[in-house]
Amino acid sequence: LPAQGAALRLCSTRVAQEGINKPVLDRIIRVDHAGEYGANRIYAGQMAVLGRSSVGPIIQQMWNQEKDHLKKFSELMVAYRVRPTVLLPFWNVAGFVLGAGSALLGKKGAMACTVAVEESISEHYNNQIRTLVEEDPEIYKELLQVIKQFRDDEREHHDIGIEHDAEATPAYSVLKTAIQLGCKAAIFLSERI
Repeated sequence: LPAQGAALRLCSTRVAQEGINKPVLDRIIRVDHAGEYGANRIYAGQMAVLGRSSVGPIIQQMWNQEKDHLKKFSELMVAYRVRPTVLLPFWNVAGFVLGAGSALLGKKGAMACTVAVEESISEHYNNQIRTLVEEDPEIYKELLQVIKQFRDDEREHHDIGIEHDAEATPAYSVLKTAIQLGCKAAIFLSERI
């Protein structure tokens, strides 16, 4: 308790923001939070359909990593006071539908979805890494470490999808292209709205 007459000062979770480019930081954290949220919903949809199948444990393993990613970006949103995208309710439904829909095509369909999404996200994270390095790699050191680690996790998920016959899905290239176009649109909108 404070001494007589002293004001009680509350601690803040806010991060010191000297030298940061707040609009760039807000855009990156907002879209990455939205992306990890969407990924969680995709894996939830896949688990709803394939959770008890032979590929269920593999999907669960990838989903667990995505849960950790979402938790970290949720923490960063609070620390840097970044508002989430207003599109989260839409990504909630769209992600689950994409996950369940791809899983209804079978194990290969789910893995094709994983490959398409994770390839898009890896590329997106690489673009963010370049942006932050151009801004100031020292100021954004911690965020760069997070994004690099998550990019590597997404690449691992991509490779798991390839190893589990994603490319053997009927109309694989059409499915992959359609999903990646959706990912690009989601990224564009979530950065801004």
